[in-house]
Amino acid sequence: EKPYKCLECGKSFSKSSSLIQHQHIHSGERPYTCGECGKGFKYSSNLLTHQRIHTGEWPYTCGECGKGFRNSSKLLTHHYIHTGERPYTCGECGKSFRQRSSLICHQHLHTGERPYKCLECGKSFIQGPHLIRHQKIHTGERP
Repeated sequence: EKPYKCLECGKSFSKSSSLIQHQHIHSGERPYTCGECGKGFKYSSNLLTHQRIHTGEWPYTCGECGKGFRNSSKLLTHHYIHTGERPYTCGECGKSFRQRSSLICHQHLHTGERPYKCLECGKSFIQGPHLIRHQKIHTGERP
């Protein structure tokens, strides 16, 4: 059962906390801030990974080539380079991807969904980084 529904895009969630976290993609809000450099993140897990930049920590190592990673999911994705595996396949066109996030982004091309909306002007984007780049127009910050 998924009783918590996003009013922006209609996506449903089983936990209210998941809905709240999801809503950050529409608002562009980044409530988790690095105390070292001030960079903001949508998810606390991304902040923890980012903080390893400041500590120099690379706790996950590829057994194949020795390359280090700041989080386990990046190591898993890297492993697919060695195996050639592309485990995420688009049901619409058959194109496959190494990362689930790449598949989801690709699927927006088929659905026309543009879930990242600028609150300043209403323009919507397929990818979050495109919204972030766009928002710099409003802040006057250089892209």
